[in-house]
Amino acid sequence: MKNLIYLAAGVIILLCAQACQDKKSKNYNQAQDDQDGLVFIKSGIEGSLTEIKASGLAITNSNNQKVIGLAKMMIDDHTKTGEELKQLETDKKIVETDSISSAHQQMINDLSKKSGKVFDKMYLQMMVADHEEAVKLFTKASTNSDNKIKQVASQNLPTIKMHLDSANAICIALK
Repeated sequence: MKNLIYLAAGVIILLCAQACQDKKSKNYNQAQDDQDGLVFIKSGIEGSLTEIKASGLAITNSNNQKVIGLAKMMIDDHTKTGEELKQLETDKKIVETDSISSAHQQMINDLSKKSGKVFDKMYLQMMVADHEEAVKLFTKASTNSDNKIKQVASQNLPTIKMHLDSANAICIALK
């Protein structure tokens, strides 16, 4: 009888330990998803601001109609995506200043000094590099446990991929 009581007590202790471990794991995963969601929102907003600013330069500094068409599409699509991300920012009560990183600002400054084919190549290379990163960001966010983040990421991912494909195609055609 004594052995049975010890056995039952041991099983109860193991079950409690497992339940505590599961709870810690869930809390860690939730905290990680929250952090990933914050990174997605902030990086997505910054990316949209950068694409809009660089694309505005493309409209004025390029003579290539394909580049100008891409730039107009970027402005339209990234304005929409930026608004969705800003709404998430408001919903999540994130209070931070939305701005362009110094690295992106430097790229825009350098871009603003170029024109013609040199501008086109630099702009398109920037769009390809930024959209490769955006595809990674939006793909990861499309598996986030927060349904709103997952929805915004999943709905915009095909557009981001299309931007990447378009920028790549135009860039290759320039060579």
